[in-house]
Amino acid sequence: MTDPNPTPDLAAQARIVARLAGGVTDEQLGGATPCPAYAVRNLLGHLTGLAVAFRDAARKDLGVTTDTSPEDSVPDVGPGWREELPKVLDELAGAWRDPAAWTGMTRAGGVDLPGEVAGAVVIDELVIHGWDLARATGQEYEPDPALLRVTLDFVTVAAQEPPGENKIFGPAVPVPADAPLLDRVVGLSGRDPGWTPPA
Repeated sequence: MTDPNPTPDLAAQARIVARLAGGVTDEQLGGATPCPAYAVRNLLGHLTGLAVAFRDAARKDLGVTTDTSPEDSVPDVGPGWREELPKVLDELAGAWRDPAAWTGMTRAGGVDLPGEVAGAVVIDELVIHGWDLARATGQEYEPDPALLRVTLDFVTVAAQEPPGENKIFGPAVPVPADAPLLDRVVGLSGRDPGWTPPA
């Protein structure tokens, strides 16, 4: 018998992000991204840190990696990031393959939250930051279709939250109703789907 309500599999999206990271040249590390506070190297550092944090959140291995807010400092890459990032992305996907990761309470970024919510957050992070990285470095991007739909649900709910300090994203950027699904997701996350690096 198959599970009628299988949990999302992060493996394909994790591989997509790893592939994008592998396509980044050293010369691109200082370039701009759709995240105003982050250069490419900072975005890669953020991806590395969130992969570790949410890997440990899935395992309920709570400690320094899950207690540290991403806003505490601007992330950066270390000298071994090209080997480290694909490794921790693979570990992240493996940790969320365990159905127990989606149950009970856990913690990430210093915030206690249900496992299923943590799972939705990390899916959103992988899909949206995959787009950020692809746009910043001129690479083609097609996220995992199943996780793109999970992200659409997540950003739709987030965009409806009243303004305040706890909003995850900036104001939604309007896009045509018939725009591609990825453009709609990107717009709801507060990004301009037409963003390109400054000349």
